[in-house]
Amino acid sequence: MMSVLPASSREWHLVARPHGWPTPADFALREAPVTEPAEGRILVKNLHFSVDPYMRGRMNDVKSYIPPFKLDHPMDGGAVGEVVASNAEGFAVGDHVLHGLGWREYADVPAQHATKVDPDLAPLSTYLGVLGMTGLTAYAGLFEVASFKEGDAVFVSGAAGAVGSQVGQMARLKGASRVIGSAGSDEKVKLLVEEYGFDAAFNYKNGPVKDQLREAAPDGIDVYFDNVGGDHLEAAISSLNVHGRATICGMIAQYNDTEPVPGPRNMAMIIGKRLRLQGVLVGDHYGMQQQFVQEVGGWLRSGELKYGETFVEGIENGADAFLGLLRGENTGKMIVSPTR
Repeated sequence: MMSVLPASSREWHLVARPHGWPTPADFALREAPVTEPAEGRILVKNLHFSVDPYMRGRMNDVKSYIPPFKLDHPMDGGAVGEVVASNAEGFAVGDHVLHGLGWREYADVPAQHATKVDPDLAPLSTYLGVLGMTGLTAYAGLFEVASFKEGDAVFVSGAAGAVGSQVGQMARLKGASRVIGSAGSDEKVKLLVEEYGFDAAFNYKNGPVKDQLREAAPDGIDVYFDNVGGDHLEAAISSLNVHGRATICGMIAQYNDTEPVPGPRNMAMIIGKRLRLQGVLVGDHYGMQQQFVQEVGGWLRSGELKYGETFVEGIENGADAFLGLLRGENTGKMIVSPTR
């Protein structure tokens, strides 16, 4: 069964590799023809797509854990949408699916790379955030990588972002003795304490992170969840207790630097305190998916876990949404809804 298809679809292309901070000139919104899907494929009208900090790394032509974006090709990333044409068994027009071809209005998706999602169980956008890759990153990074246990004191940087806000709440729900967050505005600090239940939070722009963290965690911390790097990591190493663990999830502080960044100056402390610093990539933890959806889905239904979303309407604002994300203009998950 096919519905009436549009003649074309707008999609965002990377047209230049950014040097330092990306600019609007690095991106172009282009038209592409829309055709009936070939065998084994479905055509999806994207209702929401995700813009994420990791995408900045993919704009550089360097070998990494995920291939770089190609110049003059559509960018990709997480998206949810509605099937408008299907040439694949098991997918019907009207089904809702999660897939990896975001940054465009319509996506021609191989059926094996699409997962059906139920809009009645949770809002579709949550499959990109709290119930998706973002939420699983927080869950696996805290419980598996950082070996969180009841009674731990936890510090989260970038705590008002999509991952950080979930980490802090999950730690609280599992019995953390204290949860501390850092964020880049006084409004976000207020949100962390009043809405997300953090015990303490601070604006890292208001003074040295090291001093503010010491004041917020006078007895030290046991777990650090790092979304920022730089001075936050240095401060955390100082505050971590013996046998402390740090999950290194992101280093947004240096994504746009053009010169190599000096590492924390207090790395020798790792020896005496026997600290463990470990990176997390969500792809290593899909084995936890079922457990994650079950537990986090329960917290969402009971209202115990709250989440933030920042929606940007219109495909034409996709690049601006990404640039805004890098500047910290989002609270929680940054999502682009292509059609107004």
